Amino acid sequence: MTAPRRQRRFPQQEHVPEPPQEEQQPPEGQKKNPERLYVITGPDGVERVELDLVTLIVAHADPPPSASPEQAALLRLCTAPLSVAELSAYLSLPFSVVTVLLTELLTAEQVTARAPIIRQALADRSLLEAVMHGLQKL
Repeated sequence: MTAPRRQRRFPQQEHVPEPPQEEQQPPEGQKKNPERLYVITGPDGVERVELDLVTLIVAHADPPPSASPEQAALLRLCTAPLSVAELSAYLSLPFSVVTVLLTELLTAEQVTARAPIIRQALADRSLLEAVMHGLQKL
């Protein structure tokens, strides 16, 4: 004869292994490898062109075979005018790295940088009067 099995009043929960958590993405500032950015830009000390975030960049031709992958990507993106901020966002590179790459392309005359069109704060009086007269004729 065997002894009766004892049952617990409060059964212990079996240890269920937790599902593996997805790898957490590091914060935006820590995502890039600084050594990789150094390889892209080269040693510091090269004179940079003064570029704003809103400076428009336009490419003249397709990327040459000698261009780095990042420069080739810049040239392909710039078939239509794009700002430096947009280029930085599309390539997921910091603004400073993009300015170094663009400086190299500007000195090689493969791209053109142009300042955005700044509109006047006040409209021309003659233009406003012409619009007013046109609306009165309606």
